[in-house]
Amino acid sequence: MAERLEHFIGGQHRSPSNGAWFPSTNPATLETLYEAARGDRADVRTAVDAAYQTFHSPEWSRTTPSERGRLLRRLGDVIGEHAEELARLESLDNGKLYREMKGQLATLPEYLYYYGGLADKVQGSQIPTNSPEVLNFTQREPLGVVGAITPWNSPLTLTVSKLAPALAAGNTLVIKPSEYTSRTILRLGELADEAGFPAGVVNVVTGFGAEAGDALVNDPRLAKISFTGSTRTGSAIASSAAARFIGCTLELGGKSPNIVFEDADVSNAAMGVIAGIFAAGGQTCIAGSRVLAHRSIYDELVERVTERASSIVIGDPMDDATELGPLAFEDQLAKVSSYVDIGKEEGATVRYGGRAPEVDLPGYFFSPTVLTEANNDMRICREEIFGPVAAIMPFDTEDEALRLANDTEYGLAAGVWTSNLQRAMRMSQRLDAGTVWLNTYRAMSPMSPREGFKQSGVGVEHGLESMNEYTRLKSIWINTDEGPVADPFVMRS
Repeated sequence: MAERLEHFIGGQHRSPSNGAWFPSTNPATLETLYEAARGDRADVRTAVDAAYQTFHSPEWSRTTPSERGRLLRRLGDVIGEHAEELARLESLDNGKLYREMKGQLATLPEYLYYYGGLADKVQGSQIPTNSPEVLNFTQREPLGVVGAITPWNSPLTLTVSKLAPALAAGNTLVIKPSEYTSRTILRLGELADEAGFPAGVVNVVTGFGAEAGDALVNDPRLAKISFTGSTRTGSAIASSAAARFIGCTLELGGKSPNIVFEDADVSNAAMGVIAGIFAAGGQTCIAGSRVLAHRSIYDELVERVTERASSIVIGDPMDDATELGPLAFEDQLAKVSSYVDIGKEEGATVRYGGRAPEVDLPGYFFSPTVLTEANNDMRICREEIFGPVAAIMPFDTEDEALRLANDTEYGLAAGVWTSNLQRAMRMSQRLDAGTVWLNTYRAMSPMSPREGFKQSGVGVEHGLESMNEYTRLKSIWINTDEGPVADPFVMRS
């Protein structure tokens, strides 16, 4: 019988109230890794109870900002001590490369150190008034209980990017991880307890979106919702939050352009294209899935990208020689495969890939795929595929490249490859994307704010600005005049 993982609520492991469990499968081997508690409304209510009571308890509410900062830095240390364990668990759960996860986990403590340093730097300001006897100042306060719903593609990183600023600001959390990747987020809750956070500050309820996720989003005691995932689900969450007048931070889908101009170093640009779409199996919201190449270098770029795609080593994500692991689950494999079929029906050519590769494992593997003869009206160029599929299309002028790049409902990220500094700056200012990379792709830092434009999201993650997402602003007025208060109905000369 597979190991069973319970919810983590109020500093304790708790069995599901309904006695239900669900399996989690290794996407490379199709073996059952464990069974997780199938949370429902009752479990969510218990978790929010714990978070709400802890938020209002002296043990947490009277914790000073400096003390919160120390706790976050300690959590960073604890994560660092367990980095290899966490990397292994996450690779087994979602199929990402173990060596990639080791690198990611090695830098994850930096998120906690950064926000630990910000915890005691959340400040208000004094506001000028027209009377010397009246003082007006502002202060920022924590919101309360934050509901965090996190995805399967980078569970720990995307959860910590919410947890760290929320805790630095003094909130408490209830986290609902993806049903495909429960284990490392449950482990994160345990590590927060080990780091010294009071019980009830970090709570984790596992389960499905329609059951546990919906119950969390609609709990009336939530002060904020932070979600990373699909635009469709994000829209539903935004509607629920708006109906209750609470805030939400949403990092949603993307269909990011990676633009290569005629004066670019084509060999470097080709590596940027490879990194943008095939790293992490293309299962990332910032994937550079639309490649725009100037017609004069189009053939050379296609050849370079295809040549490297054909040599990518596909296999066991736990093997250091592997460069591309499986997709995370069966439905995702079916979705990616169906989009390649759609692209062919629409007139695109499969230059490489487009099928399941020959691998000595039974998992959800899909070859890195290069589609050419694509155009921006095709579904493969308009809809998020979330897999290792690059659609490459030509352009002739800078204005055309800009028009094609911005002709999308998304606006998460964009890449530009050029040796012309003036063009690089023009493009960065005119692209409808919250993040623009110039002669690089996928660079990121906890210190750099990230915001999605259009249907790619609402609000800011990372950076100083994200602290405002987890605080509320209060304006305070003080009358310092010791004299009598004037009668408001007596006219003064």
